[in-house]
Amino acid sequence: MNQFSDIGIIISVRGHGESGGIVTILSENHGKCGGYVNGAQNSSRLRSTLQQGNIVSFDWQSKSEGQLGRFDLEIDQDISATILSDAKALMAVKSACGLMDMFLPERESHAGLFNGTCALLNFLKTDEWPAMYIMWEIAFLKEMGYGIDISKCAVTGVTENLTHISPKSGRAVCEAEAMPYASKLLQIPQFMQGNGLVDGDIAMGLRLTEYFLTHRLLEQSSYKALPDARAQLENSMDSA
Repeated sequence: MNQFSDIGIIISVRGHGESGGIVTILSENHGKCGGYVNGAQNSSRLRSTLQQGNIVSFDWQSKSEGQLGRFDLEIDQDISATILSDAKALMAVKSACGLMDMFLPERESHAGLFNGTCALLNFLKTDEWPAMYIMWEIAFLKEMGYGIDISKCAVTGVTENLTHISPKSGRAVCEAEAMPYASKLLQIPQFMQGNGLVDGDIAMGLRLTEYFLTHRLLEQSSYKALPDARAQLENSMDSA
């Protein structure tokens, strides 16, 4: 029998049969893994536990390597309950979980992403979470092999006045070099330049990461669109 114990983040739940559910978890040590949870649909305790973003302790086991495993799990942190009154924060959870569910490969360790996601989930209780969410998406892109480099100018090597990013290379460009080509480049929000958060920064940051999520990840996959919650989050920040 194959089995292991771990902690993880609930990233998706899909009904299966009359009462069960197929649950996908990003675990600390075993990457993204799926399994069946008996009673997922008709147990009030399990419905409360199996909310996207909640952190759980679990045992997973299957009779053979290729068989769908089963989860036995308990809640560690009820993240969803702490942000229940913040519709945008809930949307951010759904967006992050949707991206991980869509693009992470099965059973491939991503301990850094797990820890970063836990940090994001706990940060959602603060007013500064939107900027943290954008940095999470940048970290997620890097984890998937598509890093955005804002450490120095791709043309001159300078580390100051980095105002734009090349959509082709994902590397920063300083203001002096960017100005003649500004219409073809992506703007870097002020808070990512170390200048503090200003109006429009969050919407700008989400458009920046959305470009790379779409043109680096989505176009290399079989999916037709990013998770609905990701588009809804960006639209809500555009109208804020």
